[in-house]
Amino acid sequence: MALNPNLSNKKRKHIPQDTNYYLQGMLRKDRQILSQAITLVESNLSEHQTLAQDLLEKCLPHIRMTQRIGVSGAPGVGKSTFLEAIGLHAIEQGKQIAVLTIDPSSQTSKGSILGDKTRMALLSNAPNAFIRPSPAGETLGGVARKTRETMLLCETAGFDTIFIETVGVGQSEIAVHAMVDCFLLLLMPGGGDELQGIKRGIMEMADIVCINKTDGENLKLAHAAKKEFQNALHLFPKKASAWTPPVLLCSSLHKTGIAEVWQQISTYFDYVQGNNYLTKNRKQQLHYWFRETMDETLKQWFKQHPMVQQHWDSMEQAVIENQISAFHAAKQLIQLVNQSSNDEH
Repeated sequence: MALNPNLSNKKRKHIPQDTNYYLQGMLRKDRQILSQAITLVESNLSEHQTLAQDLLEKCLPHIRMTQRIGVSGAPGVGKSTFLEAIGLHAIEQGKQIAVLTIDPSSQTSKGSILGDKTRMALLSNAPNAFIRPSPAGETLGGVARKTRETMLLCETAGFDTIFIETVGVGQSEIAVHAMVDCFLLLLMPGGGDELQGIKRGIMEMADIVCINKTDGENLKLAHAAKKEFQNALHLFPKKASAWTPPVLLCSSLHKTGIAEVWQQISTYFDYVQGNNYLTKNRKQQLHYWFRETMDETLKQWFKQHPMVQQHWDSMEQAVIENQISAFHAAKQLIQLVNQSSNDEH
């Protein structure tokens, strides 16, 4: 049930069909037009998708070498409070900040809370900051499918530092890691028990490890945890960037250690720019997203094929009734598509 039954009766907003309208507006740093462009990119309507891709093509020449930073951590670690603290500090250093957050969507209603602007009240009101929450929907690990395109739009609009917050520790980190330059893992004070609960792959992706909530009674635990994580990081293979991830302490609530975290982020970017890893990594990421986009495009094309739509339900039911294996059902659908293509020629 919708929260507002009258909402569906309202007239839909008109979406301009001129890509120059969006492009020129973003180049003027018009926040309202940037928001409209992001809504266009997030739309699933085919005509909007075509327009969005044309817009993204026009944005490419205007995208500069910005700082893309992923922030990950388990629920409750204080990601939103940390992002507000580090974002406000970065603005004090003259940065233009965009924060892209992924909210968990309801799998029943497909709605999401989208409460990040409420949780980051001070940052959302800062003139040099832009916060855009996006519902995670049904995508793997809660990563919004259009987050990367949204990041490109923000860069076109002049934001030079982009933070991407993930839902939590899981598969989403793989996709976020493939779209950022610096991956920051946020943890809570603890010891060996917490270390055992963190997947090795997440630790290996981290460029900076930051233990948050290190105040009051947590301070002693935080120092113990710092030693544990430093020892663990030394056991991992050397990173491709040749960078050694530091372990830092901070309290986002009390704003302690935030300046040191920002300094480490700046040091990291100086380092990877100096050894040309940043440029090399960006190219590898483009290769990754090309393959991901091809996989997604082929999947959509296949499911929309008339022969697949005609036989999908019966094949699916046959699999459910254990009359045919999933492998052979998929193979038969592919053969139907091939046969249809041959008949057309």
